[in-house]
Amino acid sequence: MADATRPPARIKICGLSTEDTLDAALALGVDWIGLVHFPRSPRHVDVARAAGLSRRAKGRAERVVLLVDPDDTLLTSVVEAVGPDLIQLHGRESPERVAAIRALTGRPVMKALGLASPADLAPLAAYVAVADRILLDAKAPADSALPGGNGRCFDWTILADRDLPAGTMLSGGLDAANVAEALARTQLGAVDVSSGVESAPGIKDPDRIAAFVAAARGMD
Repeated sequence: MADATRPPARIKICGLSTEDTLDAALALGVDWIGLVHFPRSPRHVDVARAAGLSRRAKGRAERVVLLVDPDDTLLTSVVEAVGPDLIQLHGRESPERVAAIRALTGRPVMKALGLASPADLAPLAAYVAVADRILLDAKAPADSALPGGNGRCFDWTILADRDLPAGTMLSGGLDAANVAEALARTQLGAVDVSSGVESAPGIKDPDRIAAFVAAARGMD
């Protein structure tokens, strides 16, 4: 059951790529929908498709476009076509680059940080100073082609006694079976899921989305 002393968790479903699964997420009242524009990802959508899905979600959830080390040309074209409410940066963008992207696009920016050990939190303060929101994800394996969406958890005890900024979002290997525990142990108020609501890489499952949302909100 939900902790009555805490507000309900805010939920982002990332990597949506079809109208049916987008509609399923929206019908459940998720807070953010994520559109991945990164060709190596099984969740990649081209700019035209991302634009169509974004229009469909407008006014029903905040629309997030995920980019990996984008150059200025890509940023400009994606923001113009998709009109995202938030840009998620999931590459090796430096704090200086994050600040530049925020200035160039005029959009709020969320920076993802990959964690595997306490040392990986060292850059946090620099990113907090320039990003509107921080997403904490599991650090990708060295041989991974993807910077995120690998279905791996990190050790949540890394976050114990850390002073994390308001709005920090938790990601990495979350699913309906572990999201309630993750929220309880980290005391964060926002979660992001992608592979944990899929039947196969890149294939979202409406039933798994519904189960995740129910678990995150502490519903029976």
